Amino acid sequence: MNAFEYGDIRQQQSESGKPYLQFLNEGTMSLGLYVLEAGSIDRQTPHAEDEVYYVVSGAGSFTCEGQTIAATAGSTIYVAAHAEHRFHDITESLTILVFFAPAES
Repeated sequence: MNAFEYGDIRQQQSESGKPYLQFLNEGTMSLGLYVLEAGSIDRQTPHAEDEVYYVVSGAGSFTCEGQTIAATAGSTIYVAAHAEHRFHDITESLTILVFFAPAES
């Protein structure tokens, strides 16, 4: 079993100086914390894995394959492997749990 505390993960992510911190990788799936500050640019590219985003806090927009939705606390978004997608128009810092299956390579 692995157990994690959000405050510890958020601190590790902040200290890394990078927007994304993977904190679990079990081969069949992985989990990370992605933080995008207000006004920042999401520079991610499509992934080879399916993924689910869960927005913990913040506000912005999310576009996938030309469809745009609001991304706010509580939003859960599924993105198929290889789909073009990104967060944008971030008005409040977004904190996002990111689940990959299989694990992000």
